[in-house]
Amino acid sequence: MSLPLAFAVVLLVLLAGCGANEADPYKILGVTRSASQAEIKKVYKRLAKEWHPDKNKNPDAEDMFIKITKSYEILSNEEKRANFDRYGQTDDTQPYGHHSHRHDNFYFDESFFNFPYNKNSRDFADSKYTLHFNQYVNDVVPDSFKRPYLIKITSDWCFSCIHIEPVWKEVVQEMETLGVGIGVVDVGYERRLANHLGAHRTPSILGVINGKVTFFHYALAKEHLKQFVEDLLPQRLVEKVTDRNDLQFLKSWHELNKPHVLLFDQVPVVPLLYKLTAFAYKDYLQFGYVDQGLSETVNLLKQFNINTYAPTMLVFKENTDKPADIIQAKGMKKQIIDEFISNNKFLLVPRLVNQKLFDEICPVKQFHRRRKYCVLLMTGEEETFSSGNEAFLSFASTNTNEVVRFAYVYQRLQQPLCDVLMQKNTDGTPSPPPPPPPPPQVVILERRNAAGKVLYKPVTAWNGSDEDWQRLVEELQRLQKDPSILNYDAMLPELNNEFASMFVIRWIYASYDYLTEVIDDILHNNWREMMPLLSLIFSALFILFGTVVIQAFSDSSEDKPTKPKPKDVTNTENGSQGASSTSSRPPKKNFVEVTELTDITYTSNLVKLRPGHMNVVLVLTDASKNILLSKFAKEVYSFTGSATLHFSFLNVDKHSEWMDTLLEYAQDAMQIDTDEDEGGTHKVDYTGYVLALNGHKKYLCLFKPVYTGEDLDSKSSEDEGATTGGRPTRKTSRPRATATLQIHHKLDRLGLWMERLLEGTMARYYIPAWPGLDKITSSK
Repeated sequence: MSLPLAFAVVLLVLLAGCGANEADPYKILGVTRSASQAEIKKVYKRLAKEWHPDKNKNPDAEDMFIKITKSYEILSNEEKRANFDRYGQTDDTQPYGHHSHRHDNFYFDESFFNFPYNKNSRDFADSKYTLHFNQYVNDVVPDSFKRPYLIKITSDWCFSCIHIEPVWKEVVQEMETLGVGIGVVDVGYERRLANHLGAHRTPSILGVINGKVTFFHYALAKEHLKQFVEDLLPQRLVEKVTDRNDLQFLKSWHELNKPHVLLFDQVPVVPLLYKLTAFAYKDYLQFGYVDQGLSETVNLLKQFNINTYAPTMLVFKENTDKPADIIQAKGMKKQIIDEFISNNKFLLVPRLVNQKLFDEICPVKQFHRRRKYCVLLMTGEEETFSSGNEAFLSFASTNTNEVVRFAYVYQRLQQPLCDVLMQKNTDGTPSPPPPPPPPPQVVILERRNAAGKVLYKPVTAWNGSDEDWQRLVEELQRLQKDPSILNYDAMLPELNNEFASMFVIRWIYASYDYLTEVIDDILHNNWREMMPLLSLIFSALFILFGTVVIQAFSDSSEDKPTKPKPKDVTNTENGSQGASSTSSRPPKKNFVEVTELTDITYTSNLVKLRPGHMNVVLVLTDASKNILLSKFAKEVYSFTGSATLHFSFLNVDKHSEWMDTLLEYAQDAMQIDTDEDEGGTHKVDYTGYVLALNGHKKYLCLFKPVYTGEDLDSKSSEDEGATTGGRPTRKTSRPRATATLQIHHKLDRLGLWMERLLEGTMARYYIPAWPGLDKITSSK
């Protein structure tokens, strides 16, 4: 019995030694046994940051970091902590736990040490793609408008992240060669960025395109991730082209002002590389795809002699019958395609449709040897100008000088630019306003700075004749020898964005894509990410419902008839108090600032009015001044919150000559004429007219008096005046009160007119120049 007893004693000693060597989590973290979970968590964060192997260069940092993390895992779990307090157990394997190799558990076999945080053993360097908050905001978001980004959300001790590494590595290697941006966000170090992206769990994968974040919700597989990247791209990037629509596709270059690219390949779907290229250069070129395996594309293959054994890419510019450039290769690489597309971004003679295109076609001079000259044709879009425009294109096709570029503008759409460049003749004397339609003009210019300063010289009035051709050749030869022939300088205004009208279409497409994402999130029950949107929707519904209820109660109280006081009627007829007395709520100001348009305020309030600002001018007489100003203040006081609107009045008794001169420019468009009475010809009665004057763009909008009152006598008179374009009616023997009421009702519909004015739906009448000061100065 002594041998078994001795064996038992030795076994107990060994077990006791093992227990003594077991690490104490309380001592490792430096907390007492009565410490709360908040205290333990606080200490753990401090120690983990101090002993993290990436920050602490101590050789024992890695082991210490593992002990700290294991200790926190034990003490943060109430069951494990209770086991340790009772039995001294530091793990949940024997006898109270089950032996497990699950990767959502901290304590498992030696494969643990292949975790990516370990610098010495990681086989895939996530640090190459690590993103920080400022880097994401300043670099990734702007770049996402040219290419999509695929971002992984991970953290230290994320055991599930280990499982996705092989698939992630394979996808990254393939997507990066196609041009997709890659990013990795470590939640432990970039919590701010993770919250900004809405990533609340690890691991997560998300995509970023056009600044929008979309989460990946499907099973992690290479094919699913590739499809996810493809779904990020907008629809309608690449058009399928066949023998039926090839001419329609290629001939749209004039409307879109872009070269067109055709890719011929044998696969039935558009390659992802080609879609990514189309997204990157969507602002410059239009992309189409031809499936060589379809019977509907046989004629296209024959027409352009396409080799069906290798992908072929063609670029078409103004000539739709012959490609401007061609590339063919069995393995279409991103670098080859980018170089090919970059060399063909613009038409041979592009139309300047916005300032961005102008900056790229005609760049600002940087160095003397890098001068770029632009030959600009200012022409029209009518059919009568087509022959001259084609001749200009033919001339540009013969140009071999790399420092000279050709472009054209439509005078009607870029009137401010054309006004500046056509304001002088070649002899330096100011030219009179060109008669409509102005003749095409060729100008050679060189941009000197980004603020708009240019040196230029008008060359010739262009109609495409041999003389015009020879004159332009001579001037370009002189320019090459002596750049000082550009002897005029000017400050060019910013070009109008002619494609701004397409904003509604782009907004509809963007709304469709956004709704698709919302539905996709709802189907996948991603409620945490949907909470901000749902909160916004319910808040809007609550505000709308509350507004309707309040409006209903307020309407019921306001519907009660109230008898106006006699003094209110007097104020309405005799002073500006009527504007405030008739208002259901006082405006922000107790008055409307209305200045008189005179020779003193003429320059500041009209001629040099800032771009985007507009002056609303009431036309009145000495007799109608008080009544019309009161009514005018009532009608426009709700629009005084706009910082771009200014309000003035013009006394037509003093400045009738200026009024006649101004409306002469728009006489035909507005159908304003004079009224011949039995006694002779009378001038137009402008009392009650309102002019909206845009000083920068030189146009006006007109309001003519319209009667909407209840008085029968006044109504017949006002209706007659409205149908005659504001002409004076025959004098009647009505009392003074009736005549006063008639003047008061001339501005009844001014409020509706102001709303249409702010919406931009009013007709605009452009004038070559504002009348001079001699027209505005009152005659003594």
